[in-house]
Amino acid sequence: MGTYAAVVLAGGAARRMGGVDKPALPVGGRSMRDRVLAAVGDAAPRVLVGPADGVPDDVRVTREDPPGGGPVAATAAGLALLDPDTTLVALLAADLPLLTRAAIGDLLTHLAAAGRPAPAAPADTPALAAPADSPALAAPADSPALAAPADSPAGLHPEAVDGVCFVDADGRRQSLCGVWRVDALRAGLLRLAAERGGSPAGASMRALLAGLAIHDVPWAGAGPPPWFDCDTDEDVRRAEEWVQ
Repeated sequence: MGTYAAVVLAGGAARRMGGVDKPALPVGGRSMRDRVLAAVGDAAPRVLVGPADGVPDDVRVTREDPPGGGPVAATAAGLALLDPDTTLVALLAADLPLLTRAAIGDLLTHLAAAGRPAPAAPADTPALAAPADSPALAAPADSPALAAPADSPAGLHPEAVDGVCFVDADGRRQSLCGVWRVDALRAGLLRLAAERGGSPAGASMRALLAGLAIHDVPWAGAGPPPWFDCDTDEDVRRAEEWVQ
């Protein structure tokens, strides 16, 4: 599956929870932020966009510009700290206490399958040829040659995608629980900045991902859904019950 990086967004205002530092709230004795970072423990690098208090030393930390500028601004800040050769990134909310390494592996597997090279014919397969007495088949002179679409990477299936993310039981995309191709996200950020006068701050994730080829992944593994996010005190209580 190759290597990947991770960007964890932890700068939300948590208005429905009184403005607390939501990712720092414990679930099962461990903060939600640390649970998410542990789920991507093999990512390199790991980047946290949010407060730096208590963050492991090997995690790069930054803040969105402006502070409170929303998830797209936070995504831009996180991507800016990736190594130049990074091609894949797990983009994650920091309030996903049920996220696991197995779930991240599932996303990486789906992305690899969606963009794998087209299979070659076996070496011992004879080429098909027309009978000797049959005229050669050729396209009319005015017919363009068939080619892969201009935006399709060479050697990949047409269904190669820009990213994968989990969907909930109702089919709603959980865009901050996914793995994406870095160049696709950067292209989306450039487009939004051009549309919004130079900055993507305040834009929605839906706007960032508009036009990207996305593969939806329903959770089929054992255990609670890894995309479950905690937006209320009741959500935190439910997560506590699941991790017991």
